[in-house]
Amino acid sequence: MILISKLAASVQPSATLAAGAKAKQMKAAGIRVFDFSIGEPDFPTPQHICDAADKAMAAGHTHYTPVNGIPELKAAICRWYKRYHQFDITPDMVIVSNGAKHSIHNTLSATLNPGDEVVIPAPYWVSYSDLVAMTGAVPVIVPTTAASGFKMSPAQLKAAITPRTKLLMINSPNNPTGTVYSREELLALADVILETNVSVLSDEIYEQLVYGTAKPTCFAALKPELRERTITISGASKSYAMTGWRMGWAIAVKPLVDAMGNVQSQQTSCPSSVSQYALLAALDGPQECVEEMRKQFEVRRNLVYDKLSKIPGVTFPKTEGAFYVFFDVSSYFGKTISGVKITDSFSFSKACLENAHVNLVPGSAFGAEGFVRMSYASANSELEEGTDALAKWLATAS
Repeated sequence: MILISKLAASVQPSATLAAGAKAKQMKAAGIRVFDFSIGEPDFPTPQHICDAADKAMAAGHTHYTPVNGIPELKAAICRWYKRYHQFDITPDMVIVSNGAKHSIHNTLSATLNPGDEVVIPAPYWVSYSDLVAMTGAVPVIVPTTAASGFKMSPAQLKAAITPRTKLLMINSPNNPTGTVYSREELLALADVILETNVSVLSDEIYEQLVYGTAKPTCFAALKPELRERTITISGASKSYAMTGWRMGWAIAVKPLVDAMGNVQSQQTSCPSSVSQYALLAALDGPQECVEEMRKQFEVRRNLVYDKLSKIPGVTFPKTEGAFYVFFDVSSYFGKTISGVKITDSFSFSKACLENAHVNLVPGSAFGAEGFVRMSYASANSELEEGTDALAKWLATAS
C-alpha cells in the first residue's frame, strides 16, 4: 500500500473548484443550476489572441522555451508595466509561469523556510494559506471586517509582524471581497513594511477590473525602496479571459527571479510555448476588448447589488473591483430552510445548491465565516434568475 505524505494529506482541495465540480455533476444529471462559484470570465478569449496562437503553432513554436519565458514576452511585460503603471522594469526581473497561482507557488518556494511567518489579511483567496503551509511556513491570518471595507489597517499589520515574519501577502483588487485599496491606504501599509525586514507579495491579478472611481495601484511602484522588497504577481486569466491558457508572471529583483527560475525548471521546465505567444498578442495588441469586458462586469455588479439589496437579512459593502460579491448571511444561521438547519456558511451553501440550485462558495473557505461569495461572471439573465431563486429560497426560512 502506498502511503500518502503528510504534506499531501494536509492540503485541502480548492473550495471553489470543489463547488464548481458539484454543480457540474448536477447539471450533467439534468438539473438547472445557477453556478456562481467559479472565478472565471464567461467571455471567450478575444479573437486576435486565439489567432496569435494559431500563427505560433503554424510557425513551429511548439517546443521548449527558455525556463523564464521567451525574451519577446518578457519585454512585452516590461512595456505593459511602463504603459499601465509607469513602472520601469527590465526583462531579467520577469519570470513567466503557468498561471498566477504557479507564480505565487514559485515565490513562496523561493523565499520561505520552515517556521517563517506570512501575514495574510482575511478574507483571502482560498489557496493562500495552503500554499504557504506547503513550504513549512506559517500563515498568520489577520481578520478584517465589512465595516472596514475588508481592509487591513496599518495598526493591524504592525501588530501581526514578529521577528519570524518573512512576507506580507496582499491582494488588491481582492478575491473574494472585491475590495480595492486606495493608493493612500497602500502607502500607509508600505510605511509599516519599510520599518521592518518584511517583504511583500502583491497579487494584482484583477488590476484591470475596477469600477467607479477606483484605480489599481502597483505596490512595487509606490516608493523606490519597495522595488527591492516586493514580488508583483499578475497574469492573463481575468483581464483577457485566458484562464485555460495558464499564463501568469512574477516581477522581482533578479536574484529572486533566478531562484524562482531554478524552482520552475525542476517543476515544469517552461510555460506553454503557444500560450506565451498568445499572451504576447494580448499585451501588445488592442486593449478595447479588456475595456468592453470591464464595462459589462460593472453592469453586472450593479445588477447583482440591486437584487441582493432587496433580500432581507443579506448585507454587504459595495466593492470596487474583480467580479465578486461577498455578502453576510449570518442572520440565517440557526434557522431552518428546506428542512435543513443552517449552522454556518458551509451548511448554507450546501443547502442553497441542493435546494435552490444556486451555487455559492462558503466564506469559511476564505477565512471569513458568516459570508458567502458569489461570482457575477455570468450572463445578466443567469444573474437575474439566480438571485431570484436565492431570494425565493431564503423567504422560506423559519
